[in-house]
Amino acid sequence: MPTPTVRQLKKDMAPYEKSHARTSILQILNTVLPFVLLWYLAYWALDISYWLTLALSVVAAGFVIRIFILFHDCCHQSLFKSKRLNEIVGTITGILTFHPYHQWKHAHSIHHATSSNLNKRGTGDVWILTVEEYLTSSFWKRLGYRLYRNPFVMFVLGPFYTMLIENRFNRKNAKTKERLNTYLTNLGLVGLAVLLCSTIGWQAFLLVQIPIFYLSGAAGIWLFYVQHQFEDSYFEKEEDWDYVKAAVDGSSYYKLPKLLQWLTGNIGFHHVHHLSPRVPNYYLEKAHEKTPALHKVTTITIASSLQAIRFRLWDEANKRFVGFKEIRLMKQVVKQ
Repeated sequence: MPTPTVRQLKKDMAPYEKSHARTSILQILNTVLPFVLLWYLAYWALDISYWLTLALSVVAAGFVIRIFILFHDCCHQSLFKSKRLNEIVGTITGILTFHPYHQWKHAHSIHHATSSNLNKRGTGDVWILTVEEYLTSSFWKRLGYRLYRNPFVMFVLGPFYTMLIENRFNRKNAKTKERLNTYLTNLGLVGLAVLLCSTIGWQAFLLVQIPIFYLSGAAGIWLFYVQHQFEDSYFEKEEDWDYVKAAVDGSSYYKLPKLLQWLTGNIGFHHVHHLSPRVPNYYLEKAHEKTPALHKVTTITIASSLQAIRFRLWDEANKRFVGFKEIRLMKQVVKQ
């Protein structure tokens, strides 16, 4: 689609880049309180049927995703006007979602500044190799990449590795404030787990928490994965990279049913979010609807998004994603 100018889009987004304290507080109440209630009901249901506990865990996991969106907005300073309030709420919601506030904020800011830039991959994004890079890589790098991109590794093992292991440690050059926040988050997680285990027992705690933890984590990885990896996506080298095109063409509009749209905090309007991270989640849909230039962005649905599982490598020559099977066919053609 033709790309609007930066100046025009900044003008279009400006009215929505303002947080509304009352709306933000209401979101916290209608998200965190139902989650706490659902967690308790899932525990209560253990005496009736574990299937009922699992059913309640699915719903509770949806609310964890919504809590993460609040955390995400805090990281962008868009949930509240106050930087301090964003930091406090972000740290608390970060504990509930297993994400250190300052650590994730740093990595995610880099993701926004470098999204779809082939020369600046590696921080806050999904590992992507181009066809040429893959073909010229060592055997071990190709093997590691294939394992990383395997759906079982990414969506089954991924949540446990990312949230239980990776998020618990600081990056090498992290500043003191970021390090302390990671320690505080870890301490909060341990304290919450000890409190619940001593109250209801560790077996009951794990029976309730593990399904909620896994389902929300897997869904979160899926959302992040699919909204930048779709058939008509955008990736360019530094010299040809453009911020607006990266946002408009490199981020999809994930059109979800209204209930799922609410639970995911409108993050399906990912193109709007990448255009202006300061737009709070509750204004993303309105910003999209009121900006005609965004109505032609790539739209994906739950059904069409499933094909993204087959996407493995970025084909620079043809500007599209390809799978490993296509690479084998390419190599066979070259040999012939």
